[in-house]
Amino acid sequence: MFPDTPNITLRDPLAELLGAGDAPLVYTFNDAVKLAGHACPTVAGAFLLIKRALTLLYPDTLPQRGDLRITVPGRVDEGVTGPITQIFTLVSGAAAQNGFKGLAGQYNRMNLLQFDEKSTSGLFRFERMATGQKVTLSYSPAAIPPAASMGALMPLVLGQQATPAQRTEFGQLWRQRVEAILADDGERTIFSHSA
Repeated sequence: MFPDTPNITLRDPLAELLGAGDAPLVYTFNDAVKLAGHACPTVAGAFLLIKRALTLLYPDTLPQRGDLRITVPGRVDEGVTGPITQIFTLVSGAAAQNGFKGLAGQYNRMNLLQFDEKSTSGLFRFERMATGQKVTLSYSPAAIPPAASMGALMPLVLGQQATPAQRTEFGQLWRQRVEAILADDGERTIFSHSA
């Protein structure tokens, strides 16, 4: 398990309506790990991207799940787009064509997650639908590089040639980098861009 911070707190009017409780929902990185099935710099980055977007778009109020439209650069099947967008959907409710269609014209989540297939910019656009306010963000974990020994360990581990001690060391170093990215809370890895 990872620490409970950073975390994301928001309210979900649909959850409230359908009896899931009226308390705010709190998402931790462990929730993202459970969804992705692993922890890595990409999953950490997705969690920090959505956290930063919500912080910027809802500076004085609790963010509302279902009120965010997200545009992702690239194709749906490109690179690490899948894990990133799954984390976005988990937290924000924004979904692609397979999302919830809503009830009586309300609470729609379908098509709130869109893909700019021609974009190679690496820029993610988040829009608070209630106000039209937008933020554009990017993520790069380069400021928190992997340990130097990871370069030699990775081919051994992936090639099934690592000793048990090397596998353990690899896992510990991998986790340490993810924890460092989370502890930084996007200060050196999340960048704002003009819309």
